[in-house]
Amino acid sequence: METHPAAPCRRSWCRQAGQSREVGFGGSFACSRLAVAEYLNFRHAANSLGVSQSCVSARIKALEETLGILLFERRHRGVRLTEAGQRFVAEVATGIGHIDLAVQTAGAISSGTEGRLAIGLHSSIAGGFLADLRRRYRSIYPAIEQSVVEGRSSETIAMVRDGKLDVAFVLGAVDPRDCRARRLWEEPFMIALPMDHLLASGQAVRWVDIAAEIFLVRHDGAGPQLQDHIVRRVSGLGRAARVRRCDVGRDTLMHMVAIGEGVTLTTAAASHLSFPGVVFRTLADEPEPARFSAVWSPHNRSPALKNLLDLADAMIRSAQPSESVYPDCRIP
Repeated sequence: METHPAAPCRRSWCRQAGQSREVGFGGSFACSRLAVAEYLNFRHAANSLGVSQSCVSARIKALEETLGILLFERRHRGVRLTEAGQRFVAEVATGIGHIDLAVQTAGAISSGTEGRLAIGLHSSIAGGFLADLRRRYRSIYPAIEQSVVEGRSSETIAMVRDGKLDVAFVLGAVDPRDCRARRLWEEPFMIALPMDHLLASGQAVRWVDIAAEIFLVRHDGAGPQLQDHIVRRVSGLGRAARVRRCDVGRDTLMHMVAIGEGVTLTTAAASHLSFPGVVFRTLADEPEPARFSAVWSPHNRSPALKNLLDLADAMIRSAQPSESVYPDCRIP
């Protein structure tokens, strides 16, 4: 029996279309025609669609009458596509192929396995919890494109509010207007010192030991929050904090520390990176950890975002997000 290369992968779509009341006249008739073109037999086509042979025959006849074109030549042992029918089948099969792709793509996006996720960060993500989170998320959802923007907390939260970012990870407990926030993890504050600093030989320092130092902080990222923390701690010792704000990135800031221009306050994540000429020391008398929150819009129903937040919770609760995770990360 003569065959025709109508795509077998359309069978399930057409079977659903043949049984669905929502597809309508065009979908049912097109699928009937494709099935007949594939099997060149009304009975086999009907079986593949889960409908009666008479139903398929009636649909094909009605379609031919509507178009004014003979699509099939009826024979005793089956049917044969006419030349016009072959061209018609090819065009409609292509159209259903596009529908297939559109349905699959939309389904993948709605399940959170494909699409795009825009993330706002307070600092570089070369190491620490956020790097682990993004790495794990990518391994589970490789078809999700992650785009990253660094900036001040106020800026990234504003971008979340405007729909330009899906989520912003910020330092500090926040209660932003028109947004939802969730505290995710905590880690200790640490001080970065030049390697030749007098305090570099110890494993920990106290605020009273460094109160007279020049503190370098960035304009962007978590700089404003770190500056507030420095001022609060130093003023609590009855001193005025010497803060120098720098419009630089984190690597340049660490270079400035290395050559002795000052010290800088950071968090445990930074200590897992190597900066030439810089050592990190814990603050023995620091009573509070650095708290990090996720901020997102309540209007954002992205499954990809939900999957990211769920993964962040699971990673922290597991106590072992990855081999590189710092032991101080914990649920607040």
